[in-house]
Amino acid sequence: MTRITVTVDGVEYSDDVEPRTLLVHYLRETVGKTGTVVGCDTSNCGACTVHLDGRSVKSCNVLAVQADGHEVTTIEGLAPTAAADGQLHPMQQAFHECHALQCGYCTPGMIMQAVDLLKDNPNPTEEQIREGLEGNLCRCTGYHNIVLAVKQGAEAMSSTPVPAGADREGVAS
Repeated sequence: MTRITVTVDGVEYSDDVEPRTLLVHYLRETVGKTGTVVGCDTSNCGACTVHLDGRSVKSCNVLAVQADGHEVTTIEGLAPTAAADGQLHPMQQAFHECHALQCGYCTPGMIMQAVDLLKDNPNPTEEQIREGLEGNLCRCTGYHNIVLAVKQGAEAMSSTPVPAGADREGVAS
């Protein structure tokens, strides 16, 4: 067993883990962040996408021990202050308003990848959105509404004031 300390959605966790434990399993089974879903366990689908130190990673492709000393943001922690008020993160709201989901299985990973995409390109074209989401698969929607949601989310995020002490994700710095 290896002792790790990871900050997940702004809360520090210290746990003993098997060195081969995947980050996705640590987040779900130890920390209780079940919004991060296991899709394929082979890094093909992107359903398990989280942010590690502010950048998207497929958590089925990262060992929990690799996250030791780092910050992880899950779909549950994307907009903690907004969620306390019953509000969604602008990207979550856009996915809801644009009907960018059917079964919803891929949605957490899609949203996390979309937010990361907008860090580097806050006003992407449709082609850039499709390229930016390339590693995240949806088996239901055909992507049209997902692309619309990312465009709407980008517009909302660029016009949403960022609270003092928080980054564009809404997470306290």
